Amino acid sequence: MFVLFSLHGGRKDLKIGLELTKYPTVRRAILYERLRGNKVRCLVCERRCVIPEGGFGFCRTRVNIDGDLYTVVYGNLSAIESRPIEIKPFFHFWPGSTAITFSTWSCNFTCPWCQNWSLSKCAPPIPGNYVPPEKVVEEAIRNGDEGTCVSFNEPTLLFEYSLDVFKLARERGLYNTYVSNGYMTEDALKMLRNTGLDAINIDVKGTKEQVLKYCGADVDKVWRNARLAKEMGLHVEIIVLVVTGVNDDENSIREIIERHLKEVGPYTPIHFNRYYPAYEYHEPPTRIEVLDFAYRLARREGIAYVYVGNVPGHPGEHTYCPNCGELLIKRWHYTIVKYRLTEGKRCPRCGTEIHIVGKYVNKARLLV
Repeated sequence: MFVLFSLHGGRKDLKIGLELTKYPTVRRAILYERLRGNKVRCLVCERRCVIPEGGFGFCRTRVNIDGDLYTVVYGNLSAIESRPIEIKPFFHFWPGSTAITFSTWSCNFTCPWCQNWSLSKCAPPIPGNYVPPEKVVEEAIRNGDEGTCVSFNEPTLLFEYSLDVFKLARERGLYNTYVSNGYMTEDALKMLRNTGLDAINIDVKGTKEQVLKYCGADVDKVWRNARLAKEMGLHVEIIVLVVTGVNDDENSIREIIERHLKEVGPYTPIHFNRYYPAYEYHEPPTRIEVLDFAYRLARREGIAYVYVGNVPGHPGEHTYCPNCGELLIKRWHYTIVKYRLTEGKRCPRCGTEIHIVGKYVNKARLLV
């Protein structure tokens, strides 16, 4: 039996029952509670879906089978490939390194401009193509990758699988990262950290009203998790996709900058990325002058590391010393073309310590 779901349709020819659990991509969930009437409450993300027997949660990756919650995407991967860590983007974490990057299907947000809609807007095939955790880690080792990354669609949906991959990866000396909307529960975030998560890139999609309207979520929970991740010792970078007609006005940008400083502080990198029309949202791409305004304002308000993304050749791609302004890391899009930090991760001109986690990996040199 092979079943493909559409988020805009329903399930087709599927009898929900214990026979579904014979597939390796269907595993009992870790975070949930049983409720009366054979219902369950999922505790992986902050939607905290209450799911009746035979029903699916909002993300369509979790199903109630006989009063227990199961994930249908354990190792059910939609993509797996080695990619530069800068493309996530992580600019202050293991610069120059690569990570084996993998994803599943669907999402727990409703963003109409999704750049990866071909994955995030499709519910998973069941049983799907199973990839064991060991294979992901072995592929990373074979590629010469320094770490793992769960990305492309929302990684929280691969929660149980992430825990197993991260444990194996850490045993092999690899780092582990998430590129996320930051909507997992506190318990899920703690379990990820305890099992091996090292860094998280959180996409803050706008102000409270905008995130509720377009994504169907509470941005306060996102900022809470960014703050908690910092407190747990994880490396955090914040991404803001500046979407035309949504969060590209001065007040929205100011509000996001103020919240960034309050929740994660001045030394947490922030990336203002250019939006391009996609999926169901077709306003023009973000104007460069809007990104320039956001960049200048964030620096003026005291954020030490500010970036402009999706604009190759923009000066905002580079890392500068927050003290003397010296150019320290020069990039072209997501490639490092010059790295000038000392071995102690300091500015060679004034000696200011630069907040970089991990070592610089010069793969261009290694390939010569």
